[in-house]
Amino acid sequence: MDGNAPRDVNGTTDGRRVYLDKQSPAAYRALVHIADAVRATAAEAGLDRILVELVNLRVSQINGCASCLDVHTRAALRAGETTRRLGVLPAWRDTELFTARERAALALAEATTDPADRLAQDRAYGAARAVLDDEEISAVIWVAIAINAFNRVSILSRHPVRAAATTSPATSAGSATASASAPVSAPLPVDATA
Repeated sequence: MDGNAPRDVNGTTDGRRVYLDKQSPAAYRALVHIADAVRATAAEAGLDRILVELVNLRVSQINGCASCLDVHTRAALRAGETTRRLGVLPAWRDTELFTARERAALALAEATTDPADRLAQDRAYGAARAVLDDEEISAVIWVAIAINAFNRVSILSRHPVRAAATTSPATSAGSATASASAPVSAPLPVDATA
């Protein structure tokens, strides 16, 4: 690689990435089918949309996935989540704004995202057992697994987050469609695990 080649703001030499969803559509469709099954599992377990979106957002925050953060912030707002709780989500442990069920789900999501931390896994499971049943625990973990997979697809593809066509307050608060910021080929993250 030429050390003098022009670099983009992210340090790559040409800025281009392979959109994994477009390059390997059969694999992406398989991931979509998994997401459909996870969505059904979450619904059958009785997980409400806000809890699912909190898990999607917390995992996406940890992974630094701009595309999924954009999509799932809008989905959470549409589901009735507040901007206050979204704003403090990275520091959820330091607030009283989240229910015991949400706290248990967030801890499980974090442990799923960093599975090498066995102590955090054990603590998360212990806390979850106090407020969630086996079906709910399984569903939360599957939601976290699914969004982790979509995070990796979007991060490695460098899916763009673009400004919406309009800049009205209603659009920026979550009424824009997913296609305004997500790649055309990747509409799924809006409902991937919801």
